[in-house]
Amino acid sequence: MPEKTCAACARPFAWRRKWARDWEAVRFCSAACREGRHPLASPLAKPLAKKNSEKAPDPA
Repeated sequence: MPEKTCAACARPFAWRRKWARDWEAVRFCSAACREGRHPLASPLAKPLAKKNSEKAPDPA
């Protein structure tokens, strides 16, 4: 079976029958990754949040 790596979470996923016509266009392993709902879908989100929290002064 052919395999690809998900563009959102970087996990491998295998060919599925429902993707037979569009296998070349398939980029995501699930609807959650396609919509950005998967926790690993935004690998840059965590580093950016960390950078923003470091830059912002504490309003204490």
